[in-house]
Parts: sequence; C-alpha cells; structure tokens
Amino acid sequence: MPTIQAQGQTIACATGANLRKVLLENNIALYTGPAKVVNCRSLGTCGTCCVTIDGPVSELTWKEKGRLNFPPHMGAKSFSKNRRLACQVEVLGDIQVTKYDGFWGQLDTVLW
Repeated sequence: MPTIQAQGQTIACATGANLRKVLLENNIALYTGPAKVVNCRSLGTCGTCCVTIDGPVSELTWKEKGRLNFPPHMGAKSFSKNRRLACQVEVLGDIQVTKYDGFWGQLDTVLW
C-alpha cells in the first residue's frame, strides 16, 4: 500500500488512488484562497490543484498536458518544474507532494 507525504502527514492509500481525492479526504489544504470554492472538481480544466510530486505516479494525461500549456502554468516552465495536476494523478507507489503558493499553485514559494 503506497504512502503519500503531504503537509507534514503520511497517508496510506490504495495503488491507483486519485491523488486529489486522497488529499482532500485527509484534510490536506490542496487549494489556496478562493480556489477552495472555485475549482473544476477534478475535471482537469482549472489547474488549481497543481503540485510537485516525487515518486511513482501515472503518466501525464492529455487533459493535464493541455491545461499545463496555458497561463499561468505556461508549458515548458511547468513541465521543467515537474508540476502536475493532483486531480489527474494516480498514486503508484510512495510519493512526496509539495504545494506552492499562488491561486493555481504556479509560484515558487513552498506552502507545504
């Protein structure tokens, strides 16, 4: 059973579990400011659940690639920083998740 390290917690989940769902079920502050209310609810269209992940997860989905190619994420910038949309990620092994500041998690200041 994989574990997720996020916001100072270690959470166990099933292999293949959706990262967004697991984080929210465990009261992890995935969204910043108004994004807590104004987000796409896992459709992969808003980009507000953007995080960096260390460890084995699913490949980028076409939705993720598309969203990360638009402002404020801006394609190569997000891909070079290893940014992912938690709502599109399946956990495949032990991972560590980092959340950054900004409405879309696009800034470089670490929140947790």
